[in-house]
Amino acid sequence: MELRQLIEAAWNEKELLKDTVYSDAVKNVIEEVDKGRLRTAVPVSGGAWQVNEWVKQAILMYFSVQQMETYVLPPFEFYDKMKLKKNYKELGVRAVPHAVARYGAYLARNVVLMPSYVNIGAYIDEGTMVDTWATVGSCAQIGKHVHLSGGVGIGGVLEPLQASPVIIEDGCFIGSRCIVVEGVRVEKEAVLGANVVLTQSTKIIDVSGATPVEYKGNVPLRSVVIPGSYLKKFPAGEYNVSCALIIGKRKESTDTKTSLNDALRDFNVSV
Repeated sequence: MELRQLIEAAWNEKELLKDTVYSDAVKNVIEEVDKGRLRTAVPVSGGAWQVNEWVKQAILMYFSVQQMETYVLPPFEFYDKMKLKKNYKELGVRAVPHAVARYGAYLARNVVLMPSYVNIGAYIDEGTMVDTWATVGSCAQIGKHVHLSGGVGIGGVLEPLQASPVIIEDGCFIGSRCIVVEGVRVEKEAVLGANVVLTQSTKIIDVSGATPVEYKGNVPLRSVVIPGSYLKKFPAGEYNVSCALIIGKRKESTDTKTSLNDALRDFNVSV
């Protein structure tokens, strides 16, 4: 509570950051986020999520209190304010060259980072695979035993403060080249086939029943999703607009791994 009060006071009066009491509070919050003891969004009762705006405020102010620094790894050179994570062995994280995670991102044990990028404020829970050239944006929340396939783009969000980050819940499989941005939530054990793009305005249409059911900003649990399109009228004529189609559900009767294989085989989803 004391940390929160200091952060909120400094956010409302930035001159306070010149005082080490407040700048150290910002740094302490980032340390807590880095270790997973604080999160920018947390699950609450009823399956909902709560955004911690003050934690996002601390992340934004961290850019102000940090000094630029040169990092040299011959023949490469970098110039930035953010430190990088280290001590992967002690963390129990496998990091394959050239995986990059910024300090202030939490990586749980048994996370695997192929050549990929994880930004400050992100939270990646245990057993998750971040595959080659996948990116996890600032404050994104990734659950346990998630697979982010090659080239996946998980969007970040710092402002507006009340905006929810992208949330990928436990057991999800996100197929190659998928893009999930603008605080979209993918519920537990859902499967996104290759090239699915989800924004807050993307229509997510369940076509598995007799009549279509439309969602926006949320993929229901265990849904199997593929790219689709629908016809929309414009002044210049009718054109196909991208959407996402829910074509079925993963089976509750099987474990996650078997259920994933069933989903891919039963619905012929490309990954």
